[in-house]
Amino acid sequence: MSEVIVEKPVAGVAVARINRPEVRNALNGAVRSQINAAFREFDADPDVRCVVLTGVGEHFAAGGDIREFGASTMVDRINAEITDGIGRCRKPVITAVNGYALGGGCEYAMNGDIIIAGTDAIFGQPEVKLGLIPGLGGTQYLPRAIGLYPAMLMLLTGDPISAERAATLGLVSEVVEGRAEDRALEIAQKIARLPPLTVQAIKKVVRNGTEVALPTALEMERMAHQQMFATEDMLEGTRAFIEKRKPEFRGK
Repeated sequence: MSEVIVEKPVAGVAVARINRPEVRNALNGAVRSQINAAFREFDADPDVRCVVLTGVGEHFAAGGDIREFGASTMVDRINAEITDGIGRCRKPVITAVNGYALGGGCEYAMNGDIIIAGTDAIFGQPEVKLGLIPGLGGTQYLPRAIGLYPAMLMLLTGDPISAERAATLGLVSEVVEGRAEDRALEIAQKIARLPPLTVQAIKKVVRNGTEVALPTALEMERMAHQQMFATEDMLEGTRAFIEKRKPEFRGK
């Protein structure tokens, strides 16, 4: 049985589900490897315009599989933790979180461009309680998402926060009743109908722009804005608006 289930339920949308519900979708080496492989395929597939990442069952991912920790050498651990497939994906990624998103699960959630949380979602970086620090980006993603001092409180105590608190801090995009995946798919379909080159350009400029000085980021935006004028999709969008019809974007 695959540790990660991949589906394409509707045109333009791919879904990856972490499939270890019996252990609250704890992240082992197989999950990390299969997630990386899946997201490399999504990135290369022109028919995929938006991706949803979620978990099977009641939880998103309850962190790393502790049973693997003692059996791994340091080199094995470092190699296993190279999980940049999600972050390198040029397509928008929506993470749909119900239940636990702890440790690596929280870090996976923060790799998303949009985070949809169910009211039952719990976010946290409890690694300190195991004598560890986050290893999938938590010390960097969390302060960038919610600010230094709230992040320090979470990281230094290991205490989790509720979906409501996560929304207040700006860690999630929306909090919804029931299954977060339903709302995530709704948003994914909306994004998949938009011009993919433009969508990818927005993601790239926003993500890269946060890591550089403002003048540099503004120049990145200006260049991307100009590049869009050379696309067929820009012409199609303009014509469709004038002709009062729905545009058909082809990613060209």
